[in-house]
Amino acid sequence: MGDLELDTPIQYVKGVGPRRAEQLETLGVKTLEDLMMYFPRRFDLRREVQPICTLNDGDDNATIAGEIIDARQRHARRPIFEIQLRDESASITAKWFHGGYLAQSLRPGLVVALNGKISSYNNVLQMVNPKHQIIYDPSGAKLDQDELLPVYPAGGKLTSNIIASVIQKALPQATQLLSEWFDKAYLAKRGLMTRDKAIFAMHRPEDREQWAHARRRLAYEECLLMQLGIAITRQKEISRPAHSLLSNATVDQRIRARFPFTLTDAQDRTVAEITADLARNRPMNRLLQGDVGSGKTVVALYAALLTVANKKQVAIMAPTGILATQHYRKILAYLENSNVKTELLTGGMPVKKRNRVLAELENGDIHIIVGTHALLSKTVKFKDLALVVVDEQHKFGVEQRTGIRGKGFAPHYLVMTATPIPRTLALTVFGDLDVSTIDASPPGRGKTTTKCVSAKDIPATIKFVEKKLATGQQAYFIYPLVTPSPQLELTAAQEAYHELKDGPLGKYGVGLVHGQMPSDAKNSAMRDFSDGKTKILVASVVVEVGVDVPAANVMVITHAERFGLAQLHQLRGRVGRSTENANCILIASPGNPLALKRMEILTKTCDGFKIAEEDLRIRGPGEFFGTKQHGLPELKVADLIEDFELLRLARRDAFDIIDEDPDLAMPHNQQLRRAMLKLYADRLGLIAGA
Repeated sequence: MGDLELDTPIQYVKGVGPRRAEQLETLGVKTLEDLMMYFPRRFDLRREVQPICTLNDGDDNATIAGEIIDARQRHARRPIFEIQLRDESASITAKWFHGGYLAQSLRPGLVVALNGKISSYNNVLQMVNPKHQIIYDPSGAKLDQDELLPVYPAGGKLTSNIIASVIQKALPQATQLLSEWFDKAYLAKRGLMTRDKAIFAMHRPEDREQWAHARRRLAYEECLLMQLGIAITRQKEISRPAHSLLSNATVDQRIRARFPFTLTDAQDRTVAEITADLARNRPMNRLLQGDVGSGKTVVALYAALLTVANKKQVAIMAPTGILATQHYRKILAYLENSNVKTELLTGGMPVKKRNRVLAELENGDIHIIVGTHALLSKTVKFKDLALVVVDEQHKFGVEQRTGIRGKGFAPHYLVMTATPIPRTLALTVFGDLDVSTIDASPPGRGKTTTKCVSAKDIPATIKFVEKKLATGQQAYFIYPLVTPSPQLELTAAQEAYHELKDGPLGKYGVGLVHGQMPSDAKNSAMRDFSDGKTKILVASVVVEVGVDVPAANVMVITHAERFGLAQLHQLRGRVGRSTENANCILIASPGNPLALKRMEILTKTCDGFKIAEEDLRIRGPGEFFGTKQHGLPELKVADLIEDFELLRLARRDAFDIIDEDPDLAMPHNQQLRRAMLKLYADRLGLIAGA
């Protein structure tokens, strides 16, 4: 193989060449190191090979190996590909029905192992449709014992067997090039294998136990690199100076007087955590999470008013105009007759009003500005921005979030989410943030009952809703589409709006809101529903977050199987926001077991944290937020759900390493630094020279 290095281009590895290199590159394998990190997706057990002469008719799981001495295709009633296999004791015929595709790979002169059932035809033994493995290195194959055979993810016109043959040839020399990242004491304390042995065993384990140890080492490594990136990011964020926003008994009393209720113990605890953060002269980086209706907005407003009491400005950013408007109206209600000036800034504002707001923001006349991504515009300037509150952070891309974060003088940063974050994602997606959790809803809230019905129950559902409307309640009807789709047989929001308006519920007033409507029309429809002028709101998922209408205690979600678990839970959170009991009816036709499981989970629990854990388990981290913007690469070995304890260990280690060596500049950390930057420099905004 010549003088190879880990960064040697893959085409120069033995058995590759230019054409195969192109095929491997489509699998992300560009260098020898990439090849070593291309791991099997599973292992098949190949039994010890037995001599052909010992085979008997009816043997169920026989394994033989030998040289192909003949190969041919026959076209009888159905096409058959057939080989003659010979070992030192005898020969046998193996055949595959419709096996013409094997003609290119199973040729005379090759040594292969076959596994399958032995049968008899005209008193001659044969194997029909056996599993096969080409033995590229007969002298190195362990045919006289059971062996775990790697099965690699195929692709790029490459079969698992071809990939295996390339890796097997390169493996012995390549693993000698691997250097260890940690000293012996570090490995021993954590019970980890050395890196070279782990990578070798991931491809050629002696048994499944050795493979499990190898996997643990490499999963730890992946988790550690991720946490190092997060720790460095956090270090950079908190190293910037920020305004120290101090509180005292008088300020606290004045802020609490603005709320027509007493804060819950959970709210008090989170207020104390945030107040302590704001008092420091480094930026707060805190995630405020709580289930739907738990009172996060009040806690965020407390932080905003504490900022204003220190004569600084606050920006509150929401993902949609509807939600921004709702926050704005709620804040105005709490601050009635106050000297705190609050304004709204959204994309569709009249130019004259927008210019006035921008000017007042820049000269400091506006204390709290509420808006959408319009706050990220270069025309938006603050006099003294000290706190940024972002609602539903996962709705924003990484660049958008850092855009507002960079305005003003190192503002404190508070993220709110009503999507409870599973523990693993709290350490990864939001790993640079401290976490505050409101784990109890305000007292006196009604109970929400969730029921799943089929399409044939729609007439009964309409009657049930009419009964509730007659008592003064309001109802949401949620649909997955805005307009009818010829491809999908789904009722759309616009179509349902006309049906409900013209049906028995029409007398109660029906409104329509969806994401494709102009902002003014959306806001008008929301205002009519909020004020009780319309009792029914037909909507797409635009009402998923933040919409708060206490009298709306019925929700009907049509085609519920089309929504994710977290999304359904968010939607359900729009009802049950008063002392009245609420009802959520899921109309679904779950066509697969996962969809059915989602429905069952929702009918059994209202605990957002349990639901989030299940949602993560079902969909995986990459799809959990419905976006790939979370900044995480796909993990090759680690499983964020199953490896939670390993992730916690890696996080502690990573933060200890960065505390001691903030830039990973020490000689013994150089390899970690290179590996971490290779994975995370772009994703986490780190630069190689930083």
